[in-house]
Amino acid sequence: MSLTLDIGATGMLAQQLNVDTISNNIANMTTTGYKRQRAEFQDLLYQTKVRPGSTSSDAATTVPSGIQQGLGVRAGSIYRINEQGALQMTSNKFDLAVMGQGYFQITLPSGETAYTRDGSFQMNQSGQMVNSLGYLLQPGITIPNTASDVTINASGQVLVKIEGQTSMSNVGQIQTVLFPNPAGLEALGSNLAIVTEASGSAVVGNPGSSGYGSLQQGALEASNVNVVSEITSLIQAQRAYEMNSKVIQAGDQMLSTITQLR
Repeated sequence: MSLTLDIGATGMLAQQLNVDTISNNIANMTTTGYKRQRAEFQDLLYQTKVRPGSTSSDAATTVPSGIQQGLGVRAGSIYRINEQGALQMTSNKFDLAVMGQGYFQITLPSGETAYTRDGSFQMNQSGQMVNSLGYLLQPGITIPNTASDVTINASGQVLVKIEGQTSMSNVGQIQTVLFPNPAGLEALGSNLAIVTEASGSAVVGNPGSSGYGSLQQGALEASNVNVVSEITSLIQAQRAYEMNSKVIQAGDQMLSTITQLR
């Protein structure tokens, strides 16, 4: 009977993680560039009491299925789903959305490079493009204080209109990066992530080139969380949690019955 309690407990722990993951998705439904996550689970080791395929008689007959008793469930991973989020038009000339594959590069105070899909950039006191935390966009882009207008095209070229000049001046090139496995990036919070062995090395390129998404000025990529889907998953996880609690209750009742035998 103790296995029943242990198995039910693993199920409750698994569904608690599932609910936590769904809750985080719902909490970030309005977070710019957020990618929803999905909890994935694996069955635990089995107690093999009769091995499938073992010999069952002197005539060399074999056991077709055997007896393998499962010991419950465990968390396998929390997987990040990197599908495109909807575009939200903002009309802010420093807001950028990546339409397709690619991440912006951000220089952390430590000098390390972080990556993000959040293109809500601003200008600092020196005219440099930075994110909401003041971290520099990489490669660095500086807007002259004499610029009257800024245009960032789909290829990432930053063009400015200087007073007294008839043509636009190119003051920089925004680049994006690709990863062999973007789900392997390590999230830092603040819409930033860093490279890991699982993600593979960053491959730098210009937006709009082969395999790289283009840029949309005056827009931001919204979270790819589907609220209806998340609520449905939340209800399913809640019901699964309740069923596992029923398993524990049933196991407890069976143990009580045994202890009352005289």
